[in-house]
Amino acid sequence: MRNRTDPSPQPGADLPLRPAALPIVGVTTEQDAVRALDDSVLAIRASEGDEDAFAVLVRRHSSRLLALAQHLLGNRADAEDAVQDAFISAWRRLPEFRHSASFSTWMYRIVTNRCLNALRRRPRPLPLDTVPEPAAADANSSPSKVAETDAAAVALTQALLALGPELRVCWVLRELHGLHYEEIAHVVGSSEQTVRGRLFRARRALMEAMRPWR
Repeated sequence: MRNRTDPSPQPGADLPLRPAALPIVGVTTEQDAVRALDDSVLAIRASEGDEDAFAVLVRRHSSRLLALAQHLLGNRADAEDAVQDAFISAWRRLPEFRHSASFSTWMYRIVTNRCLNALRRRPRPLPLDTVPEPAAADANSSPSKVAETDAAAVALTQALLALGPELRVCWVLRELHGLHYEEIAHVVGSSEQTVRGRLFRARRALMEAMRPWR
């Protein structure tokens, strides 16, 4: 990048949206200016080869994408691999990004596809009726209540992992990540009607599996 003190800039050396030229109140460094840009501008800059802009996008979205992958895959190591692969793929494919959806939705789709591919390579999961029954506990015992709550959370996780991948993805995106039906449809590459049907089946299966805990 050209030194700021250089009085003779090369023609075409600066990008149209150079952070140092942005009138952002309170921003004193170029790094701060980049961090203040919204996703769409950062994605444009990244598609032009700006690694700093892409690094901001990675930091901004990695935690939610990692949570998504962990909900879908069930363990941290596989989730980290999926998200890392997704960001590598996104960097290579940024010139193809047409902004028909937000960058975050685009990344949700890439991560989801990575996770679905991983899930399809796994052995068939346990059926939902293998979710453990709640242990008898003294209702007046606080430690027992805590233990029962923890056990219920484990049971829900097991029930979720026992769902088919397509049902699990829709449920996680809707219930845990708050995406709208239209966004989920874009992420999974299906219609909104299909998404609603999968959500209905996922909710019904989970309610049945968790019936002993209610």
